[in-house]
Amino acid sequence: MLKLRLSRGGTKKRPVYKVVVADSRFARDGRFIEKVGFFNPLLPKEKKERIGLEAERIKYWLGQGAQPTTRVARILGENELMPMPANGNNPQKAIPKKDRKKEGSDDAKKEEAAKADAAPTDGAKKEEAPKAEAKKEEAPKAEAKKEEAPKADAPKAEAKKEEAPKADAPKAEAKKEEAPKADAPKEEKK
Repeated sequence: MLKLRLSRGGTKKRPVYKVVVADSRFARDGRFIEKVGFFNPLLPKEKKERIGLEAERIKYWLGQGAQPTTRVARILGENELMPMPANGNNPQKAIPKKDRKKEGSDDAKKEEAAKADAAPTDGAKKEEAPKAEAKKEEAPKAEAKKEEAPKADAPKAEAKKEEAPKADAPKAEAKKEEAPKADAPKEEKK
């Protein structure tokens, strides 16, 4: 699959990107088909030298089925070469995570209260009743399955109990036999 993506260049902590058309299987900075622009993120947004694009070649590759990455789609949208992508606006991103959780719980409570305040119509109440009955009918089936499971486990548990004493018994007998032997030599020494 063809991709319009950024290929990193420049030095350490001073990136400069090429906008390239490449096969998605190739490495990020590896082989590409054609260079169609550049992007320098270190320059301010107002400068012309920040982004340079070959509009005709980009339109050609988009027509051939090349898919832009999220970042390239945003760059192309800013330069009006394609519609601006819908996602990318996250106003919660600037708020620390612990504060987001607090605010999120307040929002959830407000939504639940709003749903509770909205009075359902009679038709909606009638639809809810059969659903509740259906859930009640499903419950006995689940209980029946639970009852069957212990029965299957019970013989296994009994078998283990029966095997365990048999295995322990020879060990205990062996210990008893060894103890008198140890006492026997002491008596002989006297």
